[in-house]
Amino acid sequence: MSEYVIDACERPSVEVDQSSARFPVRRVFCVGRNYAEHAREMGGEPNREPPFFFSKPADAVVPARGVVPYPPLTSDLHHEIELVIAIGHGGRSIEPAEALSHVWGYAVGVDLTRRDLQAEAKKAGRPWDWAKGFDASGPITPLRPATATGHPAHARIWLAVNGEMRQQGDVADMIWPVPDVIAYVSRAVELKAGDLIFTGTPAGVGALQPGDRVTGGVDGIAEFAFEIGAKP
Repeated sequence: MSEYVIDACERPSVEVDQSSARFPVRRVFCVGRNYAEHAREMGGEPNREPPFFFSKPADAVVPARGVVPYPPLTSDLHHEIELVIAIGHGGRSIEPAEALSHVWGYAVGVDLTRRDLQAEAKKAGRPWDWAKGFDASGPITPLRPATATGHPAHARIWLAVNGEMRQQGDVADMIWPVPDVIAYVSRAVELKAGDLIFTGTPAGVGALQPGDRVTGGVDGIAEFAFEIGAKP
């Protein structure tokens, strides 16, 4: 058995609903602008853009409960509610017709975004890493296996802040549904068991303030509630 020159990092993992077992996280992929109205609110034209992707570190995924810290270096933290796919069986160049057989389960996540840093990066033509990949930037519910949920083709997706509805749509409104998303990712990289894919957010993204109570969910999958912590 190999020895490391420093203590090995603990592997990130996600809770599994109604189980003591956990789902090990390998990589976290995120789809940009996968709902038409959100693409428009961000200045894009959904009918002309192929899907694009960015990543978060595996350890950016945290439980969507309790207090989620307000990150440093921003004064414009935004919420983006998303259906999350958990890959249980990997592969390359997966065909859409076979994609659902690679899904272990689903969760609901929030792609927290330092929008001011993202705007600066876009303007300068720089990567979005600092805007999307900071600590605790991916709150997520416990995973539910697809054997329990099925594969949601139609389900309400919603997010509220302090009881006020901010985002509401249906996963059927995705420009690229779950099978297409899996197929596109697998053409660029080899998907493996443990990968998570955040599938995009509907319109209505907006700012969060310290002390805000954030609730949301996808019908038939999961709901969550957490509070935004104080600014550092």
